[in-house]
Amino acid sequence: MKRLVLAGGGHAHLAVLSALARRPLKGVEVTLVTPASKQAYSGMLPGWIAGHYTRPEIEIDLESLARRADVTLLQDSIGAMDANSRCVALSDRRQLDYDVLSLDVGSEIDTSWLETLGERLLPLRPLGDFLERWPGILARARDRAGFQVAVVGAGAAGIEVALAVRHAFDRERINGKVYLVAPRDKFLAGHGPGARRRAADWVRRAGVERHVGHAVGTREGLLLPDGGTIPVDRVIAATGAAPPCWLQLSGLRLDEQGYVAVDSYHRSVSHNDVFAAGDVCSREDRHFARSGVHAVRAGPVLAANLAAVVTGGTLREYRPRRRSLYLLACGPRNAIVSWGHLSAGGKWAWRWKDWIDRGFVGRHSVAPAAL
Repeated sequence: MKRLVLAGGGHAHLAVLSALARRPLKGVEVTLVTPASKQAYSGMLPGWIAGHYTRPEIEIDLESLARRADVTLLQDSIGAMDANSRCVALSDRRQLDYDVLSLDVGSEIDTSWLETLGERLLPLRPLGDFLERWPGILARARDRAGFQVAVVGAGAAGIEVALAVRHAFDRERINGKVYLVAPRDKFLAGHGPGARRRAADWVRRAGVERHVGHAVGTREGLLLPDGGTIPVDRVIAATGAAPPCWLQLSGLRLDEQGYVAVDSYHRSVSHNDVFAAGDVCSREDRHFARSGVHAVRAGPVLAANLAAVVTGGTLREYRPRRRSLYLLACGPRNAIVSWGHLSAGGKWAWRWKDWIDRGFVGRHSVAPAAL
């Protein structure tokens, strides 16, 4: 009996679970290790913050998916691994041996320069922690006039979250302020000038106060490059990604930033029995942005390759498209379309995004009759 361990319940592993439900692997014991039995779909998080979705509408029941696929689910997280000994250690110190390992644990958020904020700091990831804490913060904002929230980081996630928070304040008639703080060159970096202009216009019209520069957390609030301070009640960190720290001692070959180096099959370049997808890895043969778009598209290829490696089949390459389509939520039911240097926007774009997002969650939801 071979042992396949799936570490993490990310977008790519959803495709693996679906594939296993359709075609089980004979003679293979599959275990899924995930911190929570339900996984929030990150693409719908801004819509949830803005009040367009309920929490059940954006969550995927991993436990039901695992049961349908005859996969054992362990609700825990990886604390360490030894690729040479083919084992991972869970947070409760249990050891899990494997013949094949697949990593889809995502990345972490680097908040090292914001830690002084203490309880006022709210990282965007892990998503489960954010989902638990945000309703309480919104309730306090209702009760305290002048409540101030700053979003640090102006990539797609930071902009979407800042606009969502502003919309939530407006919808709840909360007397509060929302700031967006990031260096100028980080504002929707990697997108075309048209999409950046549209996003900047939305930020301005929504009343989100934008501060340009690298902010540092202090006891008084956010310290700006010009010496000014924003006395915030909460800071949402949507800053740059960082790899899980336990990878450093894993024995896997990592790239310069500490992510798992993989080939075109999404297999570790140093260990043939380890695969990785999503934010936790980087391709050695070509560069493309870490995003849910690639994790979703790589999922079916990962599923096929995991089946191939345990049955002796042929591996498939994941070939990312030259351009990826991004649909960015803008607070109200409106969205920006970004595709290479082309951009557009409007309510129709939101309806398109909503249809895609609901479809993704729906495809990975198990009807009670199927359990």
